[in-house]
Parts: sequence; C-alpha cells; structure tokens
Amino acid sequence: MSPATSTVGHGRTVIVGPVRYAELCGTGRRILLDHGFTLVENESTVPWTQAELHELLQGADAAVAGVEVYDAEALQHADRLQIISRLGVGLDNIDLDATREREIRVVNVPGGNAAAVAELAIGFMIAVLRRMPEMDAATKAGRWDRFVGRELAGKAIGLIGFGAIAQLVARRLQGFDVEITAYDPFADESAAARLGVRLVATPAEAVADVDIVSVHAPHVPATHHIVDDALIAAMREGTILVNTARGGLVDQAALDRGLASGRIAGAGLDVFELEPTSADNPLFHHDNVVVAPHAAADSREAYERIGLATAQAIVDVFAGRVPAALVA
Repeated sequence: MSPATSTVGHGRTVIVGPVRYAELCGTGRRILLDHGFTLVENESTVPWTQAELHELLQGADAAVAGVEVYDAEALQHADRLQIISRLGVGLDNIDLDATREREIRVVNVPGGNAAAVAELAIGFMIAVLRRMPEMDAATKAGRWDRFVGRELAGKAIGLIGFGAIAQLVARRLQGFDVEITAYDPFADESAAARLGVRLVATPAEAVADVDIVSVHAPHVPATHHIVDDALIAAMREGTILVNTARGGLVDQAALDRGLASGRIAGAGLDVFELEPTSADNPLFHHDNVVVAPHAAADSREAYERIGLATAQAIVDVFAGRVPAALVA
C-alpha cells in the first residue's frame, strides 16, 4: 500500500456501531485501518444507546451503522460526519431527509445479506413444519416421542414483497416443487416469469390459498402492519407465517390472536415490533412459534461481503470517489 493510500483516513475517525465488528468484518476493518482511519468500535454486546451515539457523533467523520438510530436529533451532534455506511440494506433507522439536509452521504449494501436471510426464511419454514423446536426440547428432556410434522415439498407459498431476498427464496425453493405467489406493487415481472412466480395485485390474493406466508417487504408507512387481523382472516386455516424482514410489518397482537385461534398454525419470527424483545412476549407462549434475535443476516459470509463493501464506501468518499450504492 502506497503512502498516499495509507493517509486517506489520516486524522479522520470512523465510529462503528455493529457489535463484534472486529471478529465478523475483519477484511473491511483492515481496509479502514490500512487507509489510516481511527476506529471507535462498539465493544459491548448491545447497540449503543441514543445518548452514547450522540456523544460519539461529535467529531466523527464517518459511521459504520448497525441498528442504532440516526434520526434528526442524533444528527444534530454530527458536526463533521460525511458518510453513514450501513452494514446491511435496511435504512429505516436512518432519517434520510435529515442526512440530505446536512449533506451526509448514505450508502448501504443491497443484496449483501440476501442469501443469509433467504436461507433462514426457508429454515423457519422447515422448522415449523417439522416441529423441530418441540422435538429438540422433548428429546433433551428425556422424552422419546413422535412428533409428526409436514413436508415442505409440494406446498403453496405466498410472498409479501418480491425484492432481492424474496427472489432468492423463490429460487432456493424450486427444488421443493412448490407453487409460489407474490405481491409487490413494484415487482420485477421478468424475474417472476423466470422463477415461475405468479404475481397478484393485492396482499390478500397472495395469502388466500397458500400453506406458508413469508414476509419480505420494506418497512415504510404504507406497509406498517401489512399483516393485520384482516390479512390473517384472508388466510386459510392452518397457514404458517414467516417474517425475516421487519417487526413493524406484522401486527404482533393480531398474530397472537391468529395463533390462539388456530388460523395461524405456526410462525417463524426473526424480527419483532419492539427490539430487543422481552421474555414475556405473548408470542412465546405458543409452542409452534420459532424465533431468532434479528439474526437472519448474520452469516459469516454475509458479514465478510457487507463489511468489505461498507469499508470501501468510506474509503471512496475520502478519496474523492463516488461510492457504490449511494442512497442519499
């Protein structure tokens, strides 16, 4: 590395919110250090509080953002910030109007974690169908019992959203000989045709006659609680719900009612309306609910890809180049 390259970040500070960054994003981290940046990393096991973020933003030149909230109030403390590089794709924790007003660039990594999320979504489907958590708990407790489940093969799947992750889900499901329906007002029709996915005009049509509903939409005002009592009522008895997108897409109280009534036969949930969720979450009272702590994107391969891309975006900005995947 040339001396000129190593001084791109000289005198500049990057705050790094995602936990275990050094362990999971080693290549990207090394790029930032090799270019002379000083890193202030989150060494705890939980996201920074807003108070901690506000303090750290003072004097920071760049940020690698996890799930901490970069809202207008936080950005008032950003006296030198030039770029927020999102370690992932979701941007609902970043106020894009506020970043534009302050001329702070925002980048993300579209598709960087798509494979990891798609695989966990399918894993949830199989786990609920085959009652894997129940079998695991019973066997470890010394019970040698039969837990008769169902196969994924031949099932009908309804997708809410048909972006990069949902398309990967559809592609990976092809070996299971399933029928797939999808709702997305901005759907890629050529991708749907290539993957054999039938596009429909409303969410209700996507869930009306399927075995499993998998949610892959962005969380914006128009999609908040897209899965509510009315949409659950449109599902047939015994439907399984999977959500690896955002907690706000599903009305948690409505899902609880759907599980209690039996209309929802089980759920696989990586995300919740309030995170981190608590041990007394009503959904945890149902044995047929499989959960994860917002970990769908957490594969080592995804972190390597995303860590590299987010670091390169920061280097590009301070080297006078336009970074890839510039959002704002």
